[in-house]
Amino acid sequence: MYSFDSRVRYSETDASAHLTIESIINYMQDCTNFQSEDLGVGLEFHREHQTMWVLNFWQIVIDEYPRMGEKITVGTQAFGFEKMFGYRNFLITRQGMPEERIAIANSIWVLMDLKKGRPMIVTPETGNVYGIHEPLPMDYASRKIRIPEGQGDAKQGFIVQEYHLDTNHHVNNGQYVRMALAAIAEDITVRELRVEYRRQAMLGDEIFPVVYRMDGEYLAVLNGADGKPYAVVQFFVA
Repeated sequence: MYSFDSRVRYSETDASAHLTIESIINYMQDCTNFQSEDLGVGLEFHREHQTMWVLNFWQIVIDEYPRMGEKITVGTQAFGFEKMFGYRNFLITRQGMPEERIAIANSIWVLMDLKKGRPMIVTPETGNVYGIHEPLPMDYASRKIRIPEGQGDAKQGFIVQEYHLDTNHHVNNGQYVRMALAAIAEDITVRELRVEYRRQAMLGDEIFPVVYRMDGEYLAVLNGADGKPYAVVQFFVA
């Protein structure tokens, strides 16, 4: 497993000085980007080849939220490629104590051909650089999240700003989670997060959240002006 060590920064914590869920996501995204850069298939490689890995699905199980200053290790590994999909695990543990798990994740990625504007087949040359490992033990969920029937709680819409974007010029994966939490607007402790990314939101697009509250679960659907979701975000709470 590829990994790097870090220390929880003050800027990554909430009002209780614990690592935020958005920061957990950022650590995982940073880890896969660090691995790609170290393997020579990072941002510049994809710019030259006009390709891009796009996140299709997150499933993150969070055992605890470390406090500011605690030392952690963030790891990632690929565990398979199929057609246009890549499958990847993440694991966050206490530094030097791999048995003390903080968070574990499953993710599904789609390789995009930017010249044609559509998914492309993952060739051995593209996938083999990461290697194939045994998937980490966890309860793997379906990448499709069902939206409940009936009327949800519609929230005030907003416009995508520059600070929502990443180097691919669309809304960053973690920003959708931040938007969903803002729409829920309640103090919740998330124990598992699932996100289905259905399409890319760009600068100037309008997003209209709809929130569903169920027993032990919250669902935020981030719709476009056409009523179709950009992302569906599911939180299981303590």
